[in-house]
Amino acid sequence: MTVLLRVEHVTKRFGGLVAVNDVSFELHEGEILGLIGPNGAGKTTLFNCINGVYTPEEGHIYFQGQDITGWKPYDVARFGMARTHQIVRPLADLTVRENVMVGAAFGAKGLGLLDAAMVADEVMEFLGLAERADMLAGSLNVAQKKRLELARALAAQPKLLLLDEVLAGLNPAEIAEMVETVKAIRRRGITIIMIEHVMHAIMNVSDRIIVLDFGQLIAEGTPQEIANHPKVIEAYLGDPKLAERLMSGE
Repeated sequence: MTVLLRVEHVTKRFGGLVAVNDVSFELHEGEILGLIGPNGAGKTTLFNCINGVYTPEEGHIYFQGQDITGWKPYDVARFGMARTHQIVRPLADLTVRENVMVGAAFGAKGLGLLDAAMVADEVMEFLGLAERADMLAGSLNVAQKKRLELARALAAQPKLLLLDEVLAGLNPAEIAEMVETVKAIRRRGITIIMIEHVMHAIMNVSDRIIVLDFGQLIAEGTPQEIANHPKVIEAYLGDPKLAERLMSGE
């Protein structure tokens, strides 16, 4: 399998706080990789290192065979990586279509307005936002704003998509719909890393899972292996009988 992303010994510090500590892993083309861990474990900080928001003090990040360590986020986006954010912040005074066009205009192909509008329309149709295309983004509810955040990232036409808690704040039916959407995105040939706290969802959508705790990578493996891993149970899951319920979707 082709390695799309390789993180090598990445460390990020904020003063005396080591937020990410010597983390290494590989991501293969076509995978969905889950990233889990307690609050404050360093998950979003790791995302921020990968897509250029932060430059790590140590280590390297390779994407499509290129060392992108220290690149700016807009350069990383043009190179084929897009992300969503845990706290959605749409451009509230623009329409849904205009928000999605922003992703297309500043994404991998840097499209002009006409082409960006065409891409936006296709992505909105795919994500069930077409009927709301001319509404102001600020008028959407939480679930719709989550889909808009995802649409803006998809319109960038990435090879790699970083999803930061796209299920947070959704009800069970919306979670199920979003999980199916994530699977459909993968079928489009897009590789995914997904931070999530909704455990039954991440366990059932991921090919592999990595686990951070206090900035360190403490486990890596299949969902079944992670659900039964002693260190993961101790640091995060807290219940040695949880594995069967997680894998069954309860």
